[in-house]
Amino acid sequence: MRFLVDAQLPPALARLLGEHGHVGEHVADVGLGSASDATIWRYAIENDAVIITKDEDFPDQVLLGGSAPVVVWVRAGNTTRRQLLDWFDPLLDRVIGMIGSGERLIELR
Repeated sequence: MRFLVDAQLPPALARLLGEHGHVGEHVADVGLGSASDATIWRYAIENDAVIITKDEDFPDQVLLGGSAPVVVWVRAGNTTRRQLLDWFDPLLDRVIGMIGSGERLIELR
């Protein structure tokens, strides 16, 4: 599975996804570090990538309907990079299962 990690999250999250056998890209890896949400959205659709974000705009866009990538909305508060990775890692299998069952918006708290 291919994931695109948004700018508010660390590039290390993309690397963690790679360690689990997925394609993990951070927006900075693909030249979208300062891109608009619309540009990131299009990239995700064109590349069949799941967006992982803390940005509320992406979940709102999914709820509007139409063509949309899967969005994983990270609702964890401010944490260190290590705490975020330790929190996210055990949730990954659940996220993959939810995507496989057709979920388009996955909210993680």
